Amino acid sequence: MKILITGSNGMLGHDLINVLDERHDLILTTSKIMDITNKKQTIEYICNVKPDIVINSAAYTDVDGCEEKHELAYRVNGEGVGNLALACREVDCPLVHISTDYVFDGSATEPIQEDGEIGPISIYGKSKLKGEEAIQEILDKYFIVRTAWLYGINGRNFPKTMLELAENHSEITVVYDEVGTPTYTLDLARGIGELIETDYYGIYHLTNSGSCSWCEFAKYIFEIAGKDVNVIPVTASEFARPAPRPSYSVLENKNWIEKGFKPLRDYKDAIKEYIELII
Repeated sequence: MKILITGSNGMLGHDLINVLDERHDLILTTSKIMDITNKKQTIEYICNVKPDIVINSAAYTDVDGCEEKHELAYRVNGEGVGNLALACREVDCPLVHISTDYVFDGSATEPIQEDGEIGPISIYGKSKLKGEEAIQEILDKYFIVRTAWLYGINGRNFPKTMLELAENHSEITVVYDEVGTPTYTLDLARGIGELIETDYYGIYHLTNSGSCSWCEFAKYIFEIAGKDVNVIPVTASEFARPAPRPSYSVLENKNWIEKGFKPLRDYKDAIKEYIELII
C-alpha cells in the first residue's frame, strides 16, 4: 500500500516507519511539507500523491501548553484533522487517526470501552475530541485509535524523564492518584500495522495490557534500570499543573479483541524491552 504518514518525525511516527517501511510505500510528511491546518494545501497535497491510506500521527500534544495556546490546540487537533478527513474523502481513502484517553473525564472506576461516556476536562482532550467528531461527520472509512501514556525511542516521555532525574536525585515525587496504561509506541505501531490490513472501520482503544499509577510506573522503571531512588507518592492536586488530567483512564481494548486481534503485551514487558534499548 501507499501510506501517507503525518507527523512522521514524532515519537509514534518514528515507530510507524520502522514497522511499515519494509512492506509498504511510505510518504512521510511533517508540518513543513504538509501543514494540516492549511485546508487548501492539505487537500492539494493528498490529491496529488493519492495515498491508499493516511495515518495521522500529527498533533499538538503538550497537554499543559494547550491550556495557554488553546487556539493552536483546536487548530491542529481539531480543524487540522477535519482537513485531513476532507482530503481523504476527495481521494476515497481511509484515515487512521490517533486519539487519546483524555477524551474521558476520569470518573470511571473500571476500564473504559469505546462507547463510554465522553467528557474531556482539558483543552487538549477537548481539542482531540473535535478531531474525532470531524472525522465521523466527514468520513465513512476511518479508524479512530484512542491510546494512552505513550513513550518511545524518539522524543521526550515519562520513562526518559524519570531516568534523567535519577542521575541527580535520590528522591522523586510522583503522582499516585492518576491511573492508566503506559503504552510503547512500537507496540502501538505494530497494532496499527495490523489494523490497516482490514476494513474493520470504527473506534478502537489500543494500549498495552495492564494498568498502574504514575507512581507505580516510576518505581517499576527504577527497579528495571537498577536505580536506587526513593519515589514519594503525591496527589495530583499537590503536583500542580496547568491542565487537569483524568484520574482514571484505563482503556478497555474491547473492539480490538472482538475483531480477533491479539491483545498487546503487558506494559511491564514492554517497558523492560524499552529500557534495555535506551540504557
